[in-house]
Amino acid sequence: MAGSHSGRYAGLVAAGILLSRLAGLVRERVFSHYFGLSDAGDAFKAAFKIPNYLQNLFGEGVLSASFIPVYARLLAEGDEREATRVAGAIFSLLALVVSVFVLIGVLITPWLVEAIAPGFAGEKRELLVRLVKIIFPGTGLLVLSAWCLGVLNSHRRFFLSYAAPLAWNAVMIASLAGFGPSVGQYPLASITAWASVVGSALQFLVQLPVVLRLSRGLSLGTRWRSANVRQVVVNFLPVFLSRGVVQVSAYVDNLLASFLSTGAVTALYNAQTIYLLPVSLFGMSVSAAELPLMSGALGATEEVHATLRERLDTGLRRIAFFVVPSAVAFFALGDIVTAVIYQTGRFGRSDSTFVWAVLAGAGIGLLASTSGRLYASTFYALRDTRTPLRYAIVRVTLTAGLGYVAAFHLPGLLGLERRWGVVGIATASGVVGWVEYALLRRALSRRIGQTGVPGRWLASLWLAAGLAAAVGWGGKLGLGAGQPLLAGLGVLALYGASYFGLTSALRVPEARWATDRLRRLGRRRG
Repeated sequence: MAGSHSGRYAGLVAAGILLSRLAGLVRERVFSHYFGLSDAGDAFKAAFKIPNYLQNLFGEGVLSASFIPVYARLLAEGDEREATRVAGAIFSLLALVVSVFVLIGVLITPWLVEAIAPGFAGEKRELLVRLVKIIFPGTGLLVLSAWCLGVLNSHRRFFLSYAAPLAWNAVMIASLAGFGPSVGQYPLASITAWASVVGSALQFLVQLPVVLRLSRGLSLGTRWRSANVRQVVVNFLPVFLSRGVVQVSAYVDNLLASFLSTGAVTALYNAQTIYLLPVSLFGMSVSAAELPLMSGALGATEEVHATLRERLDTGLRRIAFFVVPSAVAFFALGDIVTAVIYQTGRFGRSDSTFVWAVLAGAGIGLLASTSGRLYASTFYALRDTRTPLRYAIVRVTLTAGLGYVAAFHLPGLLGLERRWGVVGIATASGVVGWVEYALLRRALSRRIGQTGVPGRWLASLWLAAGLAAAVGWGGKLGLGAGQPLLAGLGVLALYGASYFGLTSALRVPEARWATDRLRRLGRRRG
């Protein structure tokens, strides 16, 4: 029964994420139509990354790891009054701290830009400064939206919290479509930045009524004397540092890319957008659904550990079932994937091929990154936020060193143009992702017992995905160049159907589980 509940919750998370991610892909396609791989596009993508560091530091991942375990435990114990007090106190603290960071960020933007994208100069740098100042306040609103997500997830209201970014994406798409045909790239970048602020406010506001209804009697205040509030803060600091370390890695990637040729920053961003789709749909959906359930596990230590092992192994199998074919698609059909999303207007065929190379490099670590999220969530459910921090530091240190070598030295050794260094940056990150995954798995197995998926079962997934990719290649050759969007969707549909058919023939249990869920969904709609 617990497994069915977690599967249903993961399905709700995945459905919300899918809708918001599809809207995001539409946004990126419209953006690529008007910007391509240009200086204005580079400036906008870099501007988005800079304040987003703040969102990632304070937002969903950190709050989920620090706030949800305490809040969900109080709900499981039936102490809703204390849970509401904790929620109000955390919102007050978060709003105060984020307001200060946003104000400081706006004031020191010129220095931030110099530190993060030193390779930008002239009009490109001036545009970047202007965009960062516009976007910063919207980022603060997205952080508060993440607080709503923590409350909603703890009450098992998963869909709304992950579908809320639809509002943010809709506003940006409307601004691009409305102003794109009539203004230049630089003014359009500023208009789109303002639209992102409006969208951030809407994303927060669409969740707020439900949050207030679930947390009746919510009042604002710090309540430092509450042991539960202090526990959230104590948990927050190591996770904050862990996310900060990860943001250092993203900062280093962006910094290195800014020294490469025009389009490198945008290509890296475009590849990461595609890469994060399966991470969000399958890694985040399972991890987000499991964290409150794991955190609410009660009983003796061995009973809790047994529950965690069962949930973890089930979650890992479900993640791998969907992530393995995603990784193979990045390697074998990445040009098709990229063309479906981006190839329009100023974004041409050669641009799709270039982004495919970056995506393939990042795809090396896709399974490790998605599985690692679930391992980290298990540590957070155990109220251990320090172990993931230690391994995040190891990952970032290795990524920075390998990324530098791959960005500036490897292209020359291979006789390639300098811009191909961005592929090296993505590849280094993917390789090191496996190091972090191995460390997390070993440490958790020592603590709660052996975990993981059987090697033979995992090999059957890679075999099925490889054979399906061959079928996809046949479809690609048969359809020819064609219209990138329609031809690409046809090839990817053929690939997906082949994978499901092969895994069903190999009697992979997760294939039947996924098929049954689709059938039940179809009956509900019918």
